Amino acid sequence: MARVYNFSAGPSMLPEEVLKTAADEMLEYGTSGQSVMEMSHRSKEYQAIFDEAEANLREIMNIPDDYAVLFLQGGASTQFAMLPLNLMNKNKKADFIVTGQWANKAYQEAARYGEARLVASSKDKTFSYIPKVAAEDFDKDADYVHICFNNTIYGTKYNYIPETGDVPLVADISSCILSEPIDVTKFGVLYAGAQKNVAPAGVTIVIIRKDLIGNAMDITPTMLKYETHSENGSMFNTPPCYSIYIAGLTFKWIKKMGGLEKMKELNEKKAKILYDFLDNSKMFKGTVVAEDRSLMNVPFITGNDELDAKFVAESKKAGFVNLKGHRSVGGMRASIYNAMPIEGVEKLVEFMKKFEEENA
Repeated sequence: MARVYNFSAGPSMLPEEVLKTAADEMLEYGTSGQSVMEMSHRSKEYQAIFDEAEANLREIMNIPDDYAVLFLQGGASTQFAMLPLNLMNKNKKADFIVTGQWANKAYQEAARYGEARLVASSKDKTFSYIPKVAAEDFDKDADYVHICFNNTIYGTKYNYIPETGDVPLVADISSCILSEPIDVTKFGVLYAGAQKNVAPAGVTIVIIRKDLIGNAMDITPTMLKYETHSENGSMFNTPPCYSIYIAGLTFKWIKKMGGLEKMKELNEKKAKILYDFLDNSKMFKGTVVAEDRSLMNVPFITGNDELDAKFVAESKKAGFVNLKGHRSVGGMRASIYNAMPIEGVEKLVEFMKKFEEENA
């Protein structure tokens, strides 16, 4: 069996240890006589899997007891509507910083339910940086402030947490969840689609301060109320059982690796290898200002569309897949999530050096 180095932005590669465990348990989980895929979500066996997954996530991220952890469906995109429906409930307005496509979609969706105000944007430079904002830039009467903490398409990441005073800060952390420690207490809500750093597509993790639950707009569908899911232990309906099981295996793997401090150390090492090459290459160059570079998503270009296409094609033949940039920006992008081993980045750089020599 020959596994490729998968640089996909999502769904992305998972730790081999997690995949091997899942394979070993595919036909029978423990002594249950059945696969996790076949279990009733109301069974004692599955409830134990679920409870362990939540407990380990709480431990890894140091999530306080006054925050609920929800495992939902609908992807991060459904959160774009759930957030205003549940939080834009006092003054009917919210503030947004737009740093890319997903942040903009959250902004546009919220505008359907109340007053969505654009506080800052980096669109003027193709979302290649994170705008600097201060507490006084936000409306004190806003019901929440929304940011996208790591921008998958454009490869930017917040290197600071905006100060919003008493206004709850909400962050989409889909492409950076579990990549490094994050102070949960600085946020009212954190949410993430799991398909980048946690599990297969299908489950969305929401970490929400409990005092923000229970005041949804009257028009809010039952399934889009945080209260519905928090009161029912994320099992109001059948949850994405298998994705949660894989997430639980990933949480165990991270604990075994040494937790989020260790993940940050490894991710910084991987990113440095790639960014150092890009900074010194005569052919390739990164597209993000240095201080706002993501540890997870590294976009780069040659400046020549034909050369970019040739690189993507040849890299695929060499076993480096999904390096083509997002369709909206072109170029290339290497997503180097937790599961990407250091040698994968090292071998990619070796290939890039060879390509540069052959195509100079």
